[in-house]
Amino acid sequence: MAVAKTGDLVKVDYTGRLNSGQIFDTSEGREPIEFVLGSHQVIPGFEEAVEGMSVGDKKTIEIPADQAYGQRREELVATVRRDQLPEDLEPKEGDILRIQREDGQVILVRITDIDETSATLDANHPLAGEDLTFDIKLVDIT
Repeated sequence: MAVAKTGDLVKVDYTGRLNSGQIFDTSEGREPIEFVLGSHQVIPGFEEAVEGMSVGDKKTIEIPADQAYGQRREELVATVRRDQLPEDLEPKEGDILRIQREDGQVILVRITDIDETSATLDANHPLAGEDLTFDIKLVDIT
């Protein structure tokens, strides 16, 4: 029976949970996720878990933050004056903004706090610092 290896296109059904048990993402009710093993399209721990599986195999894996979205980095949090935000924006906590840096790179930031004069912007991935658990099933290898 064929096993998933680097370079294979795989399809995987999955459910991702935080340590609290809260589901943060699932393919249930949707198409399986599809990616090429070794192409870094998914978090490293997920890729490692799929490698070596055969079609129909199921497993539950725990992925530490370092093999998921990394540790939370406080240097990626900044407070800016509210007048530095786009004029046409009615900002609220939880909004995601696309910010273009001086070098031209576009990054996504989340507004984590806002008041009359300032806004706190966080460029960390929302799951940074979280250990994750996934139930996965390999659906196809091509």
